[in-house]
Amino acid sequence: MANPRIAYRFSNDGPKLKPAPEGGIMVHLVVNVEHWQFDASMPRTIITPPHGKETVPDVPNFSWADYGMRAGLPRIIEAIQSRGLPASTSFNAGVIQAYPQAAQAMHQAGWEFIGHGVHQKSLNHADGEKDLIATSLNMIETFTGTRPKGWLSPGLRESHDTPDFLKQLGVEYVFDWVVDDVPHWMTTQHGPLLALPYNLEVNDSIIYAVEKHASEEMYLRLVNTLRLFEREAQHHPRVLAIGLHPHLIGVPHRFGSFERMLDLLMKTPNVCFKTGQGIAHWYTEQVPAP
Repeated sequence: MANPRIAYRFSNDGPKLKPAPEGGIMVHLVVNVEHWQFDASMPRTIITPPHGKETVPDVPNFSWADYGMRAGLPRIIEAIQSRGLPASTSFNAGVIQAYPQAAQAMHQAGWEFIGHGVHQKSLNHADGEKDLIATSLNMIETFTGTRPKGWLSPGLRESHDTPDFLKQLGVEYVFDWVVDDVPHWMTTQHGPLLALPYNLEVNDSIIYAVEKHASEEMYLRLVNTLRLFEREAQHHPRVLAIGLHPHLIGVPHRFGSFERMLDLLMKTPNVCFKTGQGIAHWYTEQVPAP
C-alpha cells in the first residue's frame, strides 16, 4: 500500500516554492524534553538489565534521562540562547510537574512548545489516545497561555487514527511523517493537516542511542547534509529539522560537537533558523490547504 495520507511524488515535482527571505535552508532546532516515569519501564535503555530481565524501578536507565534534565538541558538552552537562535521543544506535558524549572526556562527563552504526549510513551501503546492528546495540549496551553499548533508523537509512533485526532483537536502540523525535505499536506477525516520535515538521520537519538556512533558522528553528518543542501537550495528550498535530546547531545563528550554544529550553521550562507510555526507559515502562504 502506498502512503495512505500523503500523495506520492518526486520531491521537486511539487509546487514551486520561493525560499524564505532569510535563506533557502531552514533549520529547525527541536529539543525533545521528556518525562520518563520512575515507576514504569524505561522507553529506552543504555544499560541492559541483568539476566535480560527488566526491572522497575530501573535506576540506572532512569538516571540516564534524569541527568539530561539536570545537566544537559541547561547546557543546550544556554548554547542556543547565547547565539540568539529560535528553537522548539517537543514537550511531554508531564514535565510541567516533574521538572518545573526546565519548563519555565524554555518558556522564558521563547521556544515554541510542540505537543509530545504527557509522558514518554508511544500513542499506539496508550489507552484513550484522543483523550491523551487533548490532555497534553490542554496542559501546555494552561502553562504557556498558548495552545500548541504542532505535534510530534513519542517515538514518532502513531495509531491509524492519530492524524484524524490531531486535526480534530486543533493541531495544524505534525512531524511524524518524515517523508521529504519540504512540507506536504496530508489528508485526515477532518481536513488537511500539514506534515513538516523532521530528520531521522541527523538526530541524536538515532545516531547515539540506536546506532551508537562515536561522538563526532552527528557533526560529520551535518557537514555532509549541508554540502548537498547548499547545492539543491539554489533551485529548491530545504528544511533541516535537527532532533536533540538532553541526555544524548547534552553530555560532556558530545556537547562540543553540538556547539560546533550551531556555529557551522550560523556561518553557512543561505541558512536561517525557524520554529515549526515559522516553517508552516512560510509554506502555507505559498501552498494554502487544499
